[in-house]
Amino acid sequence: MLEAIKSLFGIDKTDYAALVKQGALILDVRSKSEYSGGHIKNSVNIPVNELQQNLSKLKSKDQTIIACCASGMRSASAKSILLNNGYKNVHNGGGWNSLNKKL
Repeated sequence: MLEAIKSLFGIDKTDYAALVKQGALILDVRSKSEYSGGHIKNSVNIPVNELQQNLSKLKSKDQTIIACCASGMRSASAKSILLNNGYKNVHNGGGWNSLNKKL
């Protein structure tokens, strides 16, 4: 929730474009139908409710991952799931549309 509030008010100063240039993975955790309606180029879609069972689809626990969804709520949940499973460099990118504008 705090991440969504920070993002809403522009407090988040993370340089997402630089992270992507350095090889960060954009993980879109919306449903497959939402994803098919529009998404960030080269992003990976694993719905948040399927993330725990599909962690093996992610390359490395050391890889930088930027989670996004529609508003930032599901991506906050995804960030928690990833951190709880040993992923070290995870960011909540918030809504995919606003994240796409930052790239």
